[in-house]
Amino acid sequence: MLTPSHTLEHEIDLFVYWLGIAAVAACSAAAVLEAGRKRFDLFGLLVIAFVAALGGGTMRDLLLGRTVFWIADPTYLTAVALPGLATFWLAKRKPLPLDIFLVPDAIGLGLFTVIGTRVALLAGVHWIVAAVMGVITGVAGGILRDVLLNEEPVIFRGELYATAALAGALGLILMLELNVDYRWAGPVSYGVIVSLRLAAMRWHLRLPHFDSGKPGKTG
Repeated sequence: MLTPSHTLEHEIDLFVYWLGIAAVAACSAAAVLEAGRKRFDLFGLLVIAFVAALGGGTMRDLLLGRTVFWIADPTYLTAVALPGLATFWLAKRKPLPLDIFLVPDAIGLGLFTVIGTRVALLAGVHWIVAAVMGVITGVAGGILRDVLLNEEPVIFRGELYATAALAGALGLILMLELNVDYRWAGPVSYGVIVSLRLAAMRWHLRLPHFDSGKPGKTG
């Protein structure tokens, strides 16, 4: 029989698990929408979806020396394939705006960052490393997706992206350090990341740029 503390831990584990499934599904949909602009066939679209949805978590697990999450639980593969196929079917029936993929991408960024940060903390790494692992989980899949699509990665295009993930990861770590229940800390951190990302897209919020092409002062 589970004690109250064990019951709570079990509930949190289930919460994190389904959060991961949702993140994979969101990233899969975003990848299919983005790849559709390149007129890939169905196989090509699914390859991009798998890389985008699973790439960040795979890199995190390899760096932490863990069993890669989708190898340990092939359910994640289904969580990529089904939303990817559904998105392909919907996009074929009705043309979608070119930038619509940015919204599910922002959702995936938030979910993956929160999950990656918690996974790293449970692995016992330093909190700075945990924050970095959260960012890697959130952004690495998108980078791989854009590289395969021969696009400039979203993370380098200007509007806050990795910065939003880092802010959410650090916020999550701080709240957990203050003994805030993960069932509250996780959604709050997720909300911070998605809100920052959407605000950045809406109002073009970005970090300072280096422009070597500006004419220098003379005389």
